[in-house]
Amino acid sequence: MEKDIVYFDLETQRTANDAGGWDQKAKMGMSIGVTYSTRLGEYQIFTEKNVDALIQQLVRADLVVGFNVISFDYEVLMAYTIMDLPSQCRTLDLLVDINNVLGHRVGLDSVASASFGVGKTGDGLDAIRWWREGRLLEIAEYCCFDVKCTMKVHEYGRDNGLVYYFDRSQRKQSVAVKW
Repeated sequence: MEKDIVYFDLETQRTANDAGGWDQKAKMGMSIGVTYSTRLGEYQIFTEKNVDALIQQLVRADLVVGFNVISFDYEVLMAYTIMDLPSQCRTLDLLVDINNVLGHRVGLDSVASASFGVGKTGDGLDAIRWWREGRLLEIAEYCCFDVKCTMKVHEYGRDNGLVYYFDRSQRKQSVAVKW
């Protein structure tokens, strides 16, 4: 049977300030979560009402790939489950992996833009504003695009043994990866 890699991202209902600080991620609430399953060959969009199905897909996946998923997305999701998702899900967090090599964080937009010329279409604050305005379709589209960027970064690194990023001076740099 084909290995199921599930690419994953979520957006929140509230900012860290609204929730009481970055140590209160569980209070930020999921607005929309999106996955792309290589076994199913499709994107799935999850609202807070069907968050249990999202969690089950992540736990059942052969590998979950995300960007800052361990210390952000899972922390938000753990408000909805008794499971400890970082220990229950086989996970490749691209941010953690790149940070371990470089010794500093780089953003998904920087890596995607430098590696293949297409960056993110917005940011998490846009998604929160859309949530407040009831614009769920925009959140879903933005989140789907982030999942696609994550997937493309992963595939690029897997196929080439490196990804590119823009440093603080906007110079294109490379970092070796073993994905």
